[in-house]
Amino acid sequence: MVNVVKEAARRAKIQKNVVPHMLRHSFATHLLEDGVNLRQIQLLLGHNSTKTTEVYTHIANTSMKLIRNPLD
Repeated sequence: MVNVVKEAARRAKIQKNVVPHMLRHSFATHLLEDGVNLRQIQLLLGHNSTKTTEVYTHIANTSMKLIRNPLD
């Protein structure tokens, strides 16, 4: 799996060191940004505690700042 991810990153000309765990983080972050319930993400990732899954809320919130409130 590691070699597949690294080869894909090389072909995409990504300079950063890419590891398979990044796919997991990206998957969870995108689910959260798409409105999937945190509890459902927790179950998908196999986390025992919601505290472990809540780390993705900090990542996703940065993109939430880009959304313009129509009331502003």
